[in-house]
Amino acid sequence: MNPHDLLLHGDSGQLWPVPTGADPALTVNDAYQRALALRQLRLARGEQPRGYKIGFTNRTLWPIYSVFAPIWGTVYDSTLSFCDGLGHVALTHTCQPRIEPETVFGFARTPAPGASVDELFAALDWIAPGFEIVQSHLPDWKFTAAETVMDGALHAKLLVGTKLAVAEVVTSAPALEAYLQSASVTLSKNAVAVASGQGANVLDNPLRALHHFLAELRACPGATDIRPGDVVTTGTCTNAWPVAVGETWEAAFSQPLGKLSVRFRL
Repeated sequence: MNPHDLLLHGDSGQLWPVPTGADPALTVNDAYQRALALRQLRLARGEQPRGYKIGFTNRTLWPIYSVFAPIWGTVYDSTLSFCDGLGHVALTHTCQPRIEPETVFGFARTPAPGASVDELFAALDWIAPGFEIVQSHLPDWKFTAAETVMDGALHAKLLVGTKLAVAEVVTSAPALEAYLQSASVTLSKNAVAVASGQGANVLDNPLRALHHFLAELRACPGATDIRPGDVVTTGTCTNAWPVAVGETWEAAFSQPLGKLSVRFRL
């Protein structure tokens, strides 16, 4: 799949052809270069990057999907939305969409080179509950790690709930890590609980996942660094659940993050 084909299938919501024609020797690093070329095509037509998503930070999911390390991809103005507790997300042109409850961060500034966790904490602006709608353009969610990277890191949409200033929640990186590690979330579909998870599932806690991602991003040739105002969602606390038009989903996070709900439409 070349970048133009990737863009076409992303726009149409159609599955990739099977087999995909990908080189069996294609590495994850090669796949990031194709993903960056796809990013350039999206920029050329007017879409604007608004940050990043991190995927496969939940180690409990690695054997389910046969992907054994985190990946990352770009979030765009066309895929990002905000709400104050209840949002609406269109599923038009998504492909096999699923929902993931996640912790989302907003950046006030670019972290220092080689930033420690403490320096990363100092660069943050806000924290919020979020829903990432993920998708796969390969049948039955069967893929290789390289294919997930080429597939936009499986990103379709990101809904961010009420933002809380980090400085008003905690005063230090260790305090934020402790909160995030023990924080829980219950995911419900049409008012019926279907799953639960905790922050410890996300590479021990979402701040550590963010720190890992920053190093990976900066090691990728051609990747754009974190910029002030960027949003980064850190990965799911539960498995990803299939969603459909007409459904309402809710994630009840530990306080102070609180609840986030989404209704799906065409």
